Amino acid sequence: MQRRDFLRLTALMPFAAMGQRLMAATAPLGPVSDARPDGRPHRFALSRQHFLLDGQPFQIRSGEMHPIRIPVDYWDHRIQMAKAMGLNTIAIYLMWNALESQPGVFDLDSGNRHFAHFIQRCAAHGMWVYLRPGPYICGEWDYGGLPPYLLREPDMRVRDRNDARYMQAVTRYFDAIAPRIAPLMASRGGPILMVQIENEYASFGHDLAYLEQLRSMWRERGIEGPFAISDGLSQLNQERTYLPGTALGLDGDTDFAQAQHFAGDAPVWVGEGYPGWLTHWGDATFQRGDYVDTLQQLLKQGRSFNLYVVHGGTNFGFGAGANAHRDYGNFEPVITSYDYGAPIDERGAATADYHRFRKMIGAALGQRLPEPPSTPPAIELPELKAQPWASLWGNLPAARHVEQPEANELLFGQDHGMVLYRRRLRGGATLEVDGVRDYATISHGGRYLGYLSRVQKPGLRAQAPIALPPGDEAMLDILVDSFGHVGYGAAMADRKGILGAIRVDGQAVQGWDVHSLPLAPDCLSALRPLREPTGQPGLFFRVGFELAEVGDCYLDMSAWDKGYVWVNRQLLGRYWRIGPQQRLYCPAAWLRKGHNDIVVLDLHRIEATVIGSAQSLA
Repeated sequence: MQRRDFLRLTALMPFAAMGQRLMAATAPLGPVSDARPDGRPHRFALSRQHFLLDGQPFQIRSGEMHPIRIPVDYWDHRIQMAKAMGLNTIAIYLMWNALESQPGVFDLDSGNRHFAHFIQRCAAHGMWVYLRPGPYICGEWDYGGLPPYLLREPDMRVRDRNDARYMQAVTRYFDAIAPRIAPLMASRGGPILMVQIENEYASFGHDLAYLEQLRSMWRERGIEGPFAISDGLSQLNQERTYLPGTALGLDGDTDFAQAQHFAGDAPVWVGEGYPGWLTHWGDATFQRGDYVDTLQQLLKQGRSFNLYVVHGGTNFGFGAGANAHRDYGNFEPVITSYDYGAPIDERGAATADYHRFRKMIGAALGQRLPEPPSTPPAIELPELKAQPWASLWGNLPAARHVEQPEANELLFGQDHGMVLYRRRLRGGATLEVDGVRDYATISHGGRYLGYLSRVQKPGLRAQAPIALPPGDEAMLDILVDSFGHVGYGAAMADRKGILGAIRVDGQAVQGWDVHSLPLAPDCLSALRPLREPTGQPGLFFRVGFELAEVGDCYLDMSAWDKGYVWVNRQLLGRYWRIGPQQRLYCPAAWLRKGHNDIVVLDLHRIEATVIGSAQSLA
């Protein structure tokens, strides 16, 4: 079953019960290969329900982690942690939108975007790679990895071979990354064993020819496979989107016997097994899991598996995605942390599950595993009190006049951040805003009146009417903040801003000045500081501090309301008082000896507030 469906169906039972559904497996024939990448060509193949490496049966023991979610300085550490747990493979998503920010503007070499270097580091540590390059990946990432610039076309049909504009963009993406991937395939001396064709397509569509076309496109660019798909068994049963000749990865399922009817002689394996789970803003607590019994059965039967995830990392910046129903209702944005309850936690420490899994895998292999590397050092910051520094209202860019609201992507070509709608209106009326995506604060004459939220969790106000207090004509400000774009299922046109009408006493009001506030990387450098105190929320706060030594830490934002945090001009991500996340991970690499600087943009606070410090997520 699919990841999100799996969560709903197992919410009231332990994950361990999944182990009871494991079907009998055919034991591998002959000696199992323990070959490691060594720079020489290796032959990885799909044969008679087994994976073969250089002609011998091979068990993939994989753990997933994503380079874009991990600081480059810790890549080697996280790979070594996975190896010391007894794994032999690292599964990797490539997030297309992290590599191509604008049409034709690629960055494949800077920082944690240099995926080829990450793959090479896997090889250096003797780890194989299962590559999942998209174009669509889900991964609880913004727009499922698709570039949000695709949403600038009003009628764009993504994941559709019949939309020439989409396929042209995919072609451009493949043309950019294929030359980096091809030399790293096992057949050419690299560590990549297998490449996934798209991801969880049966939860979106049923055009098998689309998957076939993607496979052909890879082959045309020198990547011959083998290839895999990954999906939930119930969706495959319904949509019939198994691509013949590919390895079949089951997401959350372990009914190998039924899956083998689809795959024929091709291998069936656990493409995503869940030792933990994702967490949304407003959840009661961080999601966790119990995968011990299921992993024990997989090891006993010699089944190949991929732990999703062995290490989650962090949705830095605007990386976090969202889930929603087909009709875009029940909107659930993902928190900044991607800890995921994984065996290796957000900052690289071994959890209790890590030690349990390591012991189980070592016993199954009958060998002594390498010792895990030590956890990177952590520090605790002094208590910091951030003071009001600059006002959003005193730093507005030039406005664009529109008669009625329009999605940010269509109006400004804006992918993330905020927009401000302004117009002078007399008080004593009732304001309604249809289609707020995803959160809006309302002010009239500089007086904050309330907020509207698309996220329907206990204690949050729905998109309901707001009363404008009686008074003369004054400036109405509707400041709209966005979460990540929906990245799973059929709701793949999740544009941001205001998608409906703004109505006063039931009548649509036209004629608005709209300011684009994308919170671009350089947005802090041009801010003009406050000249006098202000009572209107929408303030940047700032605090500086000195460090003698650097290390990992968490910023405790529990005294704040909702907004964004930058450390030394690096955007950590979002925080929100509804939790459950109150602490944001700050890697040592983003700190420096000597002077450091934290900037907070809070949508509600107007007074100096404390930023705490901690050494763990919770």
